[in-house]
Amino acid sequence: MPNRRPTSFDIAALAGVSQPTVSRALCGNPAVSAETRARVFAAAEQLNYKVDKNASGLRRRQALTLAALFFEDPTPDDTLINPFYLSMLGAMVRACAARGYDLLISFQQLSDDWHVDYEDSRKADGIILLGYGDYLLHRPRLEQLVAHGTHFICWGNPRAAEFGAVVGSDNEGGGYAATRHLLGLGRRRIAFLGTATEAYPEFLHRRQGYCRALEEAGLPVEESLSVPAGPSEAEGRAAVAELARRGPLPEAVFASSDLAAIGAMHALAELGLQVPQDVSVIGFDDLAAAGYANPPLTTVAQDAKAAGAALVDALIERIENGQTACRLLPVQLKVRGSA
Repeated sequence: MPNRRPTSFDIAALAGVSQPTVSRALCGNPAVSAETRARVFAAAEQLNYKVDKNASGLRRRQALTLAALFFEDPTPDDTLINPFYLSMLGAMVRACAARGYDLLISFQQLSDDWHVDYEDSRKADGIILLGYGDYLLHRPRLEQLVAHGTHFICWGNPRAAEFGAVVGSDNEGGGYAATRHLLGLGRRRIAFLGTATEAYPEFLHRRQGYCRALEEAGLPVEESLSVPAGPSEAEGRAAVAELARRGPLPEAVFASSDLAAIGAMHALAELGLQVPQDVSVIGFDDLAAAGYANPPLTTVAQDAKAAGAALVDALIERIENGQTACRLLPVQLKVRGSA
């Protein structure tokens, strides 16, 4: 009798679980415990069992694909993608593979029918939105996704979640830690570089942490030391030029992104000032470029690996269960040569 292909019933017998549990485990259903899932996958590997992803998707009316949509950002190269979002991609791909999903990557389409392009057309079961530029400008489109019942997760600030679940870093805590570090160095006039408005909630929360640290130290929040700046080297340069125009330069700079912080260091050098001897500088993100800056940039590190995995897990949980909780990820101050 020829060898037959193993089935999910064979896996169930070997793993000591029911056949429905095997199906849920192989589909990445979060209701299955990590221990049980590991036992099922070990049995499947032992039996050389291959999951038929297309057949599974048809049974569940799913494409078993997630779409990661990037918003175009100004960058020094032609990618037009914020470097921090690029750093998430490896973790997102691995997390999708572990859960039996593929990952579709594209720029956000600024039409009125995102859901038609992705979920309705069965290209993807859900959408991960990475960066949306001006939040207030894109809010109507997020409202449309909610009204249509589209499964989606935003990367942003969980403390400001309006449209379902958001995954993001502790921006307020990071701003607080950075400013506390500068205060500990004896710096008192500390500038903030970042577009801290309701349209950019992540930067706004980073500034709130900055303000809290100053207030706890009994220092005023000087509005003349806050300059709008987006996440680019050019805007960091321009922000320092604006500070110089307003009056004496500060003793320290906390920039709401690494790229703006690096631009600020370049501008300070062109003014004949040394970092950190004359002006201390801290950024936010911990991009690869931060470690190669001169001097190496002290920064608030966001965990790109944890972020990518959390986004995928949250979206699959929403697809499988209809809802998911916001996730606030911790940040860590990495002290290098600039402060």
